[in-house]
Amino acid sequence: MDKNFIQRSLSGLVYVLIIAICTTPLGESLFSGFLPQVKQQYLFYGLISFFVVVGLFECIRIMKFDNSIYKWLVFPISAFIYYRFTKRFFYHGFFFDINFSEMLSLALIPIAAITLFKFPKELYFENGKLIFTVVYLALPFGFALGLPRFSTLDPEKSFSLEVFMLFVLIWSSDTFAYLTGKFFGKHKMAPRISPKKTWEGFAGGVVLTLILGFFVEQYFPELRGNWMVVGFLVSVFAPLGDLVESQLKRSFAVKDSGNIIPGHGGVLDRLDSFIICAPVIYLYFILEKLF
Repeated sequence: MDKNFIQRSLSGLVYVLIIAICTTPLGESLFSGFLPQVKQQYLFYGLISFFVVVGLFECIRIMKFDNSIYKWLVFPISAFIYYRFTKRFFYHGFFFDINFSEMLSLALIPIAAITLFKFPKELYFENGKLIFTVVYLALPFGFALGLPRFSTLDPEKSFSLEVFMLFVLIWSSDTFAYLTGKFFGKHKMAPRISPKKTWEGFAGGVVLTLILGFFVEQYFPELRGNWMVVGFLVSVFAPLGDLVESQLKRSFAVKDSGNIIPGHGGVLDRLDSFIICAPVIYLYFILEKLF
């Protein structure tokens, strides 16, 4: 058996287990016997914070920052923005209401993606690299903190599963699109950016993720929103997230964002879809509550 396959399988299994432990009540139950003070929200916050920190280092490496003040400004600016989301997370400040600063922050993410595709030369300047890195990482992971629900006052209200189910849909969308594309793919979606992606694979990912979203909706009615809608949004925006990271690496002639996950690359390689899907689903929860 291929040694690389075994390595990929083992590291992938560890990755999935870590996600499950940190995004479901499983984590708190595992620690309850010897560290009862470890709550699920702490594990989740620690996971997302880890992704932010490692992602920042990887993005700095990909974009080849000069050793200038802009490189070192990435961390305090990102930390300040993430701190604002942290306060909302621990003080239950995510109310899913229309908020001007929130809408502006959400709007910056597609603007950054459009700049990457249409005006990539703007990102060769150090100030452009700084702005893109902060918008691409601090904001999406900050909004990801607002997806689950928990209560420190009522122990009966356990940590909710929105983020874990979002990961499940992303993984499923990627798998369905890959398999459909492998057997039926003929028309390339973005041959210069990601040669293996096809429109047939995309269509297969949409249909099958919608079906999975239906079952999530049926068996987990306590989750926020309609998960057929979430499944559709994931199937559309997960490939876009992959294309954004592929374009970023292509623009700076980098193969992988890192090697922290053996056989899979870096954090950004594994979370490219999540980075785009998290703020999209957050926006959907806002609109769903309004209407």
